[in-house]
Amino acid sequence: MNIPNILTTIRFFLIPIFVVVFYSPLNDNVLYATLIFALAGLTDFLDGYLARKYNMVTKWGIAMDPLADKLMLLTVLICFTSRGYLPIWVIIVVGVKELLMIFGALFLYYSEDKKLIPANKFGKIATISFYIAILSVAFKISETISFLLVLAAVILTLIAFVNYLLGFTKVKGERKNNQKSNIKVS
Repeated sequence: MNIPNILTTIRFFLIPIFVVVFYSPLNDNVLYATLIFALAGLTDFLDGYLARKYNMVTKWGIAMDPLADKLMLLTVLICFTSRGYLPIWVIIVVGVKELLMIFGALFLYYSEDKKLIPANKFGKIATISFYIAILSVAFKISETISFLLVLAAVILTLIAFVNYLLGFTKVKGERKNNQKSNIKVS
């Protein structure tokens, strides 16, 4: 296991720590939990940077890095929604999108010769925008600014979803074309 994969694994362990701190009776628990979320974002940035710069990209990392991101983001959104910091529609939109992506990824992986669609720039921009939006909510920057940042993050998430959907249909189309070209005429 290389350093980027270790950083991804750490992000998985930060998820329950976030939840425990978020719901703890500590003073400033939301602030501390948000700092854990920010630490997860830092590990996400570092693992991607190190994997690309030092050619340590692995199939495990391609699959697990976005899963860690999705689970962390969904956890944070559920927690913030449960406490009334975010409207319910945010978790519904993002949750449905993330579940569809997880099922689509599993489908491609198990039905398409272990095919993976790696993260793309739209997904990364959407993830960064959610980090910024959550930080603005947690630090109580401004209700209006926080709402606009959350709205922008949701819109960017939907754009990323459309982009992944296009990638999914491209992979499915390539498979169909390969099957047709492999059919022999007798």
